[in-house]
Amino acid sequence: MVIRDSVEPILDDYRPPGISSLKFSKLSLGTVPPKIEGIRIQSLKKGQITMDVDFRWGGDPNIVLAVDTLVASLPIQFKNLQVYTIIRVVFQLCEEIPCISAVVVALLAEPKPRIDYILKAVGGSLTAMPGLSDMIDDTVASLITDMLQWPHRIVVPLGGVDVDVSDLELKPHGRLTVTVVRAESLKNKELIGKSDPYVVLYIRPMFKEKTSVIDDNLSPEWNETFSLIAEDKETQHLILQVFDEDKLKQDKRLGIAKLPLNDLEIEAVQEINLQLLSSLDTTKVKDKKDRGVLTIKVLYHPFTKAEANEALEVEKKAMEERRKTKEETAAVTGAADAASGMASTMTSAAVTGVAAGATVAGAGSGVGLVGTGIGAVGSGIGAFGTGLSKAGKFVGRTVTGPFSSARRSASSVPTIDE
Repeated sequence: MVIRDSVEPILDDYRPPGISSLKFSKLSLGTVPPKIEGIRIQSLKKGQITMDVDFRWGGDPNIVLAVDTLVASLPIQFKNLQVYTIIRVVFQLCEEIPCISAVVVALLAEPKPRIDYILKAVGGSLTAMPGLSDMIDDTVASLITDMLQWPHRIVVPLGGVDVDVSDLELKPHGRLTVTVVRAESLKNKELIGKSDPYVVLYIRPMFKEKTSVIDDNLSPEWNETFSLIAEDKETQHLILQVFDEDKLKQDKRLGIAKLPLNDLEIEAVQEINLQLLSSLDTTKVKDKKDRGVLTIKVLYHPFTKAEANEALEVEKKAMEERRKTKEETAAVTGAADAASGMASTMTSAAVTGVAAGATVAGAGSGVGLVGTGIGAVGSGIGAFGTGLSKAGKFVGRTVTGPFSSARRSASSVPTIDE
């Protein structure tokens, strides 16, 4: 219950468009214990002990995630779960027993945590909902990167000791101002014409920014400026992804680049050319062709204490606004689907009535059945189309309708690897 109550609200925060609910229907970690393969003390300073723990787990959990989409519900089981990572643990010491007032837990970013699993639909097939598997993979990856991967951390007070843990919590460290200048020699993904590129940039997946779309251009110029918050200059990176907008199906990624913040000078404008890659994970790089160059200008400004507190409040407001938007979207989508379903049901009833009035009983009955079937299908399609229109993008399709938007928010930008 503790894990369920802690994780489900986080899943809701990272829930992608097209999925209305993510909750555990079954959650058991099984009977196989994890293995601690090594422990290293990294630092000993007054009041703190920092250690790194080599953690491996090939467990037998029973985890079933109830996934509610705009058109159906499908239980998804996580099978063959394998975890290998290095856990950083920081003990805050005190004089009172148990001599530890708080523990900080996080996953080290390097080497990258390996969390492998197989998704299986219970009583159905994942192919029935194209794109669902990628949505879940992206949600898991974003959650780990944004919540558990150092410098992000979990702070747990211990022993009932009243202690100030504010120094252990993650705080904004500085502001990175990024100007996306241009791209050159991008890879064309279109059969007719040229790609319509745009750039998605972020330090934390929760807070993404997106440039405008430049139509039919493989060497676009944007000159658009954004501000991003960094919590740890030494370990965090700026991620930039270039996509080709496609109005009929899922946007294709043209390339990705990573810039370590630790390479940046303080209070100095730098122009940097970044070589675009097919993936940041070298084990997944199959296409080694040149994907072009992205030019940016960056300026890193470290916060004063007052600026850090102000930035923290801005982040909190952004999170609240995000939750509010999701709740409003869910409410509007539900109402639209109900109206669409009612209209289709009335059509179905009318068709059935006409069939029932046929002169030949056998033929009339048969037409009635066909009519009812068409009505039922219409009801499903009506709900499906309306739901998709509000979501903006689902199962790799963009649908134009009364609730669709010509330009998607950054939160709806795909981040999956090809």
